[in-house]
Amino acid sequence: MSEHIVSPKIYLVIFASLMLGTGITVWAAFRDVGKFNIVIALVIATIKATLVVLFFMHARYSPRRTQMVIVCSVFWLAIMLALTLTDYDTRPRDSRLAPPAISHLLRA
Repeated sequence: MSEHIVSPKIYLVIFASLMLGTGITVWAAFRDVGKFNIVIALVIATIKATLVVLFFMHARYSPRRTQMVIVCSVFWLAIMLALTLTDYDTRPRDSRLAPPAISHLLRA
């Protein structure tokens, strides 16, 4: 089986894109967009991870079966993230944690 040869220019473009994505991540971290902060961070991370998998792990040039496994894995990850975000959205926002039951023993 012959290996696919990728041009160094492609690697440089992908590297520049990842550095740009890192810059956007840092910029977005200092912006307050309410409850969408986590969504923005996950979208940026997903784009960067997709670039790494496609080009640096050579998934773009892999056989169809490998690509199918990757697509199924991403689909499963999307289900898990959707469930996590749904749970996160249903949590009370203004509740405070109760102090530990043994805190009165430590004050003495």
